Formats: sequence, C-alpha cells, structure tokens
Amino acid sequence: MKRILACLALGLSLIAPVAFAAPITVNDGTNTITIPDVPKRVVVLEFSFADALAAVNVAPVGIADDKDAKRLPQAVRDIIGTWTSVGTRGQPSIEAIAGLKPDLIIADLDRHSSIYSELSAIAPTLLLSSRGEDYQGSLKSAALIAQAVGRTPEMEARLAKHKEMMAGIAAQMPKGVSILFGAAREDSFSVHGPESYAGSVLISLGATVPALRENGSAYEFAGIEQLLSLDPDWLFVGNYRHPNIVDKWSKEELWSVLRASSGKVIAVDSNVWARNRGILSAEKIARDALAIMQGTFTPVE
Repeated sequence: MKRILACLALGLSLIAPVAFAAPITVNDGTNTITIPDVPKRVVVLEFSFADALAAVNVAPVGIADDKDAKRLPQAVRDIIGTWTSVGTRGQPSIEAIAGLKPDLIIADLDRHSSIYSELSAIAPTLLLSSRGEDYQGSLKSAALIAQAVGRTPEMEARLAKHKEMMAGIAAQMPKGVSILFGAAREDSFSVHGPESYAGSVLISLGATVPALRENGSAYEFAGIEQLLSLDPDWLFVGNYRHPNIVDKWSKEELWSVLRASSGKVIAVDSNVWARNRGILSAEKIARDALAIMQGTFTPVE
C-alpha cells in the first residue's frame, strides 16, 4: 500500500507543474493578453523582436525576415539558428504564421495594427513599437518580450550586462564628436536624426547627432545642400545598394566642402544600423562606432 501511495505521489508531482502552470499576463500598452503557459512556438514580425528573444536565448519558430535571413545581424542568427520565414515585415503571410501553430505572436504597432484581429485569432499577440522606436524604447520592449516568454530574470541580467558594456564603450568615445548616420538608396538619402534608433544609440555613447530641423521627424530625406548645413565631423553611411546617391554626390564639387569628406565618410552595415533595433544591434553599433574612432574599423562594401 505504501508503495502504491508513493507512486501516486510521484506521479502527481510530475504532472502538477503542467496541470497548474501559471498563465502569463502582459499589458503591451494597447491590449492585455494572457498566455496559458510559457510559450514555446513564438513568431515575430520585426527584427528587433528576434533580437530581444536572442538576448535571452529563445529561438522563434518564425520571423518576418523580408525573405532574406541575412537582414538579421549575425549575432542574432548565431543564437537563434534556423527559422521559417513568414514573409516580409510590411506584409507577413497570415497563412504561413497560422501554419506554424504559434502560441505567441509579437507584432509591430505601426505595421500590424490593421491585422491584429487576424493575428490574435491565431495566438495571443503582443503589439509593440519597433518601427520608429528609439534606443531606450527598444530596451523597454525587450523587457516586455522577456516577460511574455517567462524570461524576466534572464533579461534583467542581460540588460545589466548590456548597460555595463555600453558604458564601457562610451567611456572610450571622444566626447562631443558630431556623428550623422544616413541610409543611401539610388535616388534618396535618409538622415537618421537624434530621435532615430541609430541616432539615439550614438547619443548614449556621448556623440552629438545633428538634426535637420527643430522638432523634425526622426527620419528625414535630405539633399546635398541640407547635408552640408549639418556638416558632421563623421558621416556614417548605410548603402542599401550601389550605385546610389552618395556615390553620385561624392563626385560633385560641393562634396569637398563637407567636413567629413576628408576620410571621415564611412560605410557601415545598413542592416544593423538602419533596419535593426535591439540589445545586440545596439552593441554592434557601439562597437562599430568605437572602432571607427580608433581607426580599426573595416568599412562595409
């Protein structure tokens, strides 16, 4: 009889955590969602959300990766391994998402609010800011994502490590140096100002980031004359493709007036600097910036 009772007790101890697993409730600022248990099949519809999961060693089963895995930073890919593409960030495939049978979807407030009802019919869905978010905002979103996947202690430890690393890099950066990052396409140049993601990371490192106009947008298109009016000490360029408008400008007489034109126009990874946001992305941006200042950076083609 004692042996039977012992076996029953052991059996109950094994099933109890499953039977009575505590649900996870998260308020994303727009909705309050409840996840029945720690999610194991997560689909993310923005790169920064994959970054947040990678920071706590969680691998999503699906990512809206624009059908190009290399758009995610190498550091993120190294942690999360393989995944299924669910299309582009702008138009993710509802069918592909549903086919993965997720127990959590993380969507962008700006891009995906219009399809929230379809997404939430598949699985509990977080709506968080990513597109247009600044550095500090991305850290807050990462903390919410960690809460949703039951990794809050791990995220707290990772954020502490992150802040220590960023402070260490900031201590080595020249103070007050003026740095501007912009993304170059064939016929346009997008300035990433002080309130942009890359701009706000640079400011956290002690750099000055010029703005096209007071109370302007975080991201604004600029011509060569406007670029000259900003005249940063350093110009970092994310080249989406070649030839582009910066290639064209660099051959014009006005280009030589730009302070940075004397060896301080540096090509950086457009995927990390322009398309991505998050803990790992910020660390890569910071390491790049410091390497550039120290003369050890290898420009990107």
